Amino acid sequence: MKVLVTGGAGYIGSTVCKALEEAGHTPVVLDSLLTGPRAFVRDRIFYEGDIGDRSLLTRVVEEHPDLDATIHMAARIIVPESVAQPYEYYRDNVAKSLELFDQLQQLGKPRVLFSSSASLYALKDDFEVVETDPLAPGSPYARTKLMMEMALSDIAAATDLRAVILRYFNPIGSDPDLESGIYAKEPSHVLGQLVLAARGQQDAFTITGTDLPTRDGTGIRDYIHVWDVARAHVAVVERFDDVIAAEGSTSSVMNIGTGDGTTVRELVAAFERVFGAEVPIREAPPRPGDAVGAFAAVDKIREVVGWSATESIDDAIASALAWADKREQVLGYE
Repeated sequence: MKVLVTGGAGYIGSTVCKALEEAGHTPVVLDSLLTGPRAFVRDRIFYEGDIGDRSLLTRVVEEHPDLDATIHMAARIIVPESVAQPYEYYRDNVAKSLELFDQLQQLGKPRVLFSSSASLYALKDDFEVVETDPLAPGSPYARTKLMMEMALSDIAAATDLRAVILRYFNPIGSDPDLESGIYAKEPSHVLGQLVLAARGQQDAFTITGTDLPTRDGTGIRDYIHVWDVARAHVAVVERFDDVIAAEGSTSSVMNIGTGDGTTVRELVAAFERVFGAEVPIREAPPRPGDAVGAFAAVDKIREVVGWSATESIDDAIASALAWADKREQVLGYE
């Protein structure tokens, strides 16, 4: 199977490419390198360019007529940045994605897996969310994801395009061979921030929000090893038509998570356990756009494609720490 992966130079995208290769498939990477590093592409088939460039997409398909599906992962993803720069988020995540979807459909490549987000869900008292629960995106970033879910569903209903929408929870960790991981010098991801504080590269880890309606007042998330996220994509792309058939519709939505919720304080405790030392902590109010959080009900993806998460939070933390030691070697900077 040959799969087009937009955003394949990114943190999650590069890991998905590796999981595809390990399963015997061939990823074709399309990435602008706006954020993802060239080093993460490695020796894969690669096109540097914009997802909204119809002529480039046409060339990709002409040169790879055997493409079986597209995994669309290219997006801006930083919540506070989306509050400060909404235009850039709507332009890149919405307008350009629409060009991509329409051109893929016109080129006869109708299978699309779309990376969406658990940040769409409305707050629930027990924090566990199923795919049919109410949505209430709280940031421009999250609203771009909801817009694209709606657009994909409508396009699929009107054309031969078919869409599987994967709502990610909170990927953490690195790929098993430490070939990719969090690449930003100042990562916004919680685990990246913990690593910086643990290694003395910043003075403390900041817990944003301490009086939230959770068991310890801090946000709750479903932290899932990025390798499990990558494996989920392989499982879904391999059974794409079965997923659509099981839905009885032209599109399907699935959660990707562990099925368990962990608060920020609990994550810090797990990190200190794996790291073997305490990490300096400070507290602050929630950032613009921050959500209280949720964790995934994962019955649907387990029943339809047979996938479930297998890696622990401790595994993910250990891999993130190991990646931090190797990152400079791979990327050329700390």
